[in-house]
Amino acid sequence: MEERDHKKLGPQLGLFYIDPIVGKGLPMFLPKGAIIKRLLEQYIIEEETRRGYQHVHTPDIARLELYKKSGHYPHYQDSMYAPIEIDDEQYMLRPMTCPHHFQLYLSEPHSYRDLPMRIAELAQLYRYEQSGELMGLQRLRTFCLADAHIICASEEQAIEEIDHALDLIEDITKVFGLSLGEDYRYRLSLGDRNNSEKYFKNDLAWEKGENLLRELMKKRGRKFEEAPNEAAFYGPKIDIQMKNTNGKEDTAFTVQYDFGMPERFDLSYTNQDGVKQRAFVVHRSSIGAIERLMAFLIEHYAGAFPLWLAPVQVLILPISDTHNDYAKQIFDELKRMGIRTEINLDNETLGKKIRAGKTQKIPYLVVIGDKEVSSQTLTAEGRTEKLEGLTVADFITRLQTEIKEKK
Repeated sequence: MEERDHKKLGPQLGLFYIDPIVGKGLPMFLPKGAIIKRLLEQYIIEEETRRGYQHVHTPDIARLELYKKSGHYPHYQDSMYAPIEIDDEQYMLRPMTCPHHFQLYLSEPHSYRDLPMRIAELAQLYRYEQSGELMGLQRLRTFCLADAHIICASEEQAIEEIDHALDLIEDITKVFGLSLGEDYRYRLSLGDRNNSEKYFKNDLAWEKGENLLRELMKKRGRKFEEAPNEAAFYGPKIDIQMKNTNGKEDTAFTVQYDFGMPERFDLSYTNQDGVKQRAFVVHRSSIGAIERLMAFLIEHYAGAFPLWLAPVQVLILPISDTHNDYAKQIFDELKRMGIRTEINLDNETLGKKIRAGKTQKIPYLVVIGDKEVSSQTLTAEGRTEKLEGLTVADFITRLQTEIKEKK
């Protein structure tokens, strides 16, 4: 499936490249790739906000003490970069946002009425990956994660929130045209009771947490596989696994049940009787790392993004110089209405212009000739149909509807 490989298509379509001087695993997004990245970020922020998430922004760096408190250091030390010495204190580039979000929660007292509290962030993270593991946008040393931590008042509320998080993930996969079983699968990732170096030591909590997730997946009626020794160190998780064109599988999205962090951070709330009570925590990533999702989508669509995600939505092609003025009018009107549009005024044959547009996988190619100028209409060639005799206003309405519906 070489023609779908995002490592080849990405640079060919002008989406991203990895500069050897900048460094391995550190992608550089070109204007078209940056458009797709921003659209994915905007989409998930809007979708999560609609579902009751509160988006925050926390620093990319923190004192080493924070990661000692969370247990990521030393549990996660091999995946973290070396501490940075600043004013006689040690700081770390963050590999995850959970400790930041927990400290944010602790900044003021909370009652049961505040819960569940869904704290979300599009966070830039930094993780050490060995050179041999780095691959395109799928395995990186820095990436933007659509992350969230849900503070809950009870075990039942936590399982309910995991259920809602899985609903969100499944709704998102439908928007992208991904189907369970064909494009992704569920994996229940379990811990190892005997490995106290890798996993938080609490056998009873592991047993209960794993059973709760197992029963939830059965209740949802979704097929899943169990994988030992794949859990986070603080609890079991449900992973959504996807394969790239080379057959290598990665975790795309994840929902985790956490029984370790509430104790480490003393995450609590005041219950109905005015008594302090321990909170429960759910970690989840709705669309995972934006970069990894982009890699999957480039390959899934073979670079032919749907209209709402396409970096260039319309390419206008005047047949000759005599059609340029009317073509420019259409170009200006589409741009004014927020449609991402380009125009090709080169002195080339129409066939060559069309081939170039199709190579760039642009959803609509608008051809302007004598007939269109005289009737003040346009002819648009889409991927599945040809539209003739459309007014500019009707074409814009059609585009806006298709974009809004994310077809």
